[in-house]
Amino acid sequence: MKPASNRFDISGNTATMLAVVTTGNGGYDKLEYKAVPIPAPGPDEVLLQVLAAGVNNTEINTRLGWYSSSVTDSTDSTASEQSTNAEQKADGGWSEATPFPFIQGTDCCGRVVGLGSQVSDELMNLRVLVRACMRPDGYDTFNNIWMASDFDGAFAQYVKVPASEVFPVDCDWTDEELATIPCAYATAENMLHRANVQSKDHVLVTGASGGVGSATVQLAKRRGANVTAVCSESKIELVRTLGADAVISREAQLLDTIGENSMDVVVDNVAGPDFPTMLKLLKRGGRYASSGAIAGPVVSLDLRDMYLKDITMYGSTAWDEPVFPNVVSYIENGEIRPLLAKTFPLENIAEAQQEFMEKKHFGNFVLVPPDPND
Repeated sequence: MKPASNRFDISGNTATMLAVVTTGNGGYDKLEYKAVPIPAPGPDEVLLQVLAAGVNNTEINTRLGWYSSSVTDSTDSTASEQSTNAEQKADGGWSEATPFPFIQGTDCCGRVVGLGSQVSDELMNLRVLVRACMRPDGYDTFNNIWMASDFDGAFAQYVKVPASEVFPVDCDWTDEELATIPCAYATAENMLHRANVQSKDHVLVTGASGGVGSATVQLAKRRGANVTAVCSESKIELVRTLGADAVISREAQLLDTIGENSMDVVVDNVAGPDFPTMLKLLKRGGRYASSGAIAGPVVSLDLRDMYLKDITMYGSTAWDEPVFPNVVSYIENGEIRPLLAKTFPLENIAEAQQEFMEKKHFGNFVLVPPDPND
């Protein structure tokens, strides 16, 4: 590796940048758009100019403190309560206490504009995606840290990240399209990887019109699986365009429509009251994978459905080593497509999150920071 100087040389740059700082658990009043210092990259880090940053459930959940064990309702219900109740939750983060005040933004498409002293100058000026889930202790342990949950993220003009976590992408997608990918698609790929989904499998995907759900449909079809998707009635035709073999309204009685013991794999980020049905739908030896629970995290589990049917259940937060490089290769090979629903200026983050919570969109919302060179 050819060492590079620790440089940050942008024409017209000032010592501050514009960012959205989340000041604590609560409502949209906790999102402050203001000038903050530009971070300086350490020896093994790079500084990125943020070109576009995706909007995810995780930023909203973290602001709400939804990950706290004291919260038992859906994200929607918690958001409604937090509009008037800003109780701070010490266990409201993913693993450690959330480091308020800090900058959120898990999905980042950026350009390398600064290099730490130990970073190769070959990265300079490249357009990259950031692997937001980082495994600082290696892949033999599930210990992980997340950009925008454990340290400052991409809702800003600049962000610094370890050089090992940036991946150049060679494609003709726009910055905004690339920003729809990291969290949703790597999370979906991780669940499919963990559950070892293959072409012989019949896979049920709940919440199939959401960011992770729509990514799961595409990525499961890429593996050759037979995919049955569940979504709202109004989005059935849109989900069909992703290649799903069958699409069912979430209002349907799934046991009657699909049949018990019919699925090899269930990928379920909805949970809530319908969780018991998911295990009924699985065949003997079936696999259940989840990385979320937007309809409610506390569910009813009949252990007999799990152990009598030899079901394997996969929790999925820490991304496995091949997952993010795989997703980048799928982009470069034209094997997946972005689902960009709408873009917003970074300063309009509250409007973007409010509209996101309405769940009327299909695909992903993206925030665009102001160009610091303008």
